[in-house]
Amino acid sequence: MDPKAAASAVEIANKCADSSNFIMQSFCEGGAAMYVIAAVGLITAFLVVERLFTLSRLMVSKSSVNENIFSMILRGDVRQAIAFCDRKSVPLTATLKAGLVQVLNKRPDEEVQVAMDAAVLRETPKLEGWVSFLAVFGNVSVLIGLLGTISGLIESFRGVAQADAAKKAELLSNGISEALHCTAFGLLVAIVAIVAYGFFQLRIGRALTDMQESSMTLMNLVCSNRDKIKD
Repeated sequence: MDPKAAASAVEIANKCADSSNFIMQSFCEGGAAMYVIAAVGLITAFLVVERLFTLSRLMVSKSSVNENIFSMILRGDVRQAIAFCDRKSVPLTATLKAGLVQVLNKRPDEEVQVAMDAAVLRETPKLEGWVSFLAVFGNVSVLIGLLGTISGLIESFRGVAQADAAKKAELLSNGISEALHCTAFGLLVAIVAIVAYGFFQLRIGRALTDMQESSMTLMNLVCSNRDKIKD
């Protein structure tokens, strides 16, 4: 290692040590890989916030929707049920509306069910969004942390091999510190990303189940009350 580079590294480490903020100190000591991990962390945070707001907007109470729509079907008022679905434009109501439109057009039961199944497939991407990338970013952040760990160890042992005896211990400790900080921050981002991925998968799975259950219940209700449906 060049003596000037070694002195610069020691100077940066000393500035980091003077920092009163533990997180900033750790980030500064982590080396260049920390900036990449920070970028992945920011993207992860954006995806988490975006999905939280989107899912809160797209998901409604299944029991409330079903109670209103099914009561209208029992009265034979399919047009009012469709109007109700238009007022609450979310995946669940869009699925039910697809079936109700076919019922209003007096299509066979098979076509009603096919229309609702197609609607479930069409609405699923709206719920999922970019959630799958959270798992990707979780794995990537771990790999970047390991890369920073390896580079920090390589740098520290290279510095120990070329530095004088007075600097060896300091360079070795700085390199190991960089390696450990990269690992820690990489794992931190990975934990957040993977936990968020599991949470969103659970919510999306429940939403899809609600859509499928409601469509089946609607189908059964329509089959039993075809004679009540008004034109």
